[in-house]
Amino acid sequence: MIDPIVCGVDEAGRGPLAGAVFAAAVILDPAKPILGLADSKKLSEKKRGALAIEIKTKALAWAIASSSVEEIDEINILQASLLAMQRAVNLLGVTPTEVLVDGLHCPKLNIPMRAIVKGDSKEPAISAASILAKTARDAELYQLDQAYPEYGFAKHKGYPTPLHMQMLLQHGVLTIHRKTYAPIKKLLNLR
Repeated sequence: MIDPIVCGVDEAGRGPLAGAVFAAAVILDPAKPILGLADSKKLSEKKRGALAIEIKTKALAWAIASSSVEEIDEINILQASLLAMQRAVNLLGVTPTEVLVDGLHCPKLNIPMRAIVKGDSKEPAISAASILAKTARDAELYQLDQAYPEYGFAKHKGYPTPLHMQMLLQHGVLTIHRKTYAPIKKLLNLR
């Protein structure tokens, strides 16, 4: 009997108004346990960063992928999230025997899969994927903050906070904003 190769998959960035949606796939090494794995949203940014380094060092395989703003606007955020997940699993270089996906939906893959609601707090491999997806997305938002400092992306990470909405009204919609999202669509119709 061959040991199962379980891959955890999660995404980050479905709710924000700007930037790509990221997904990660992680196959943990049972011989190298990682303490402190949890839903990335429940960890401090510092803790996520430290765990991301440990995951990348100790995991049997890991990959991060994304779907662009254009893809999100073209095929919708759910389909773009699933596409990013599919890309992440395909980038692993190892074919898992089972894929555990956080949430209700699974990407298109020819591998046995299970969608697990709140999987990022139940399955260590999904927790690890959650952490890698979130840290990769945050890194992109820090880059966007450098490119567009007046928008405050480092503070709100693209979410529709009062600050972000104020900056959108003041400075306008950028190419990195998701045009099919209601707040952005509304602003575009005002102009």
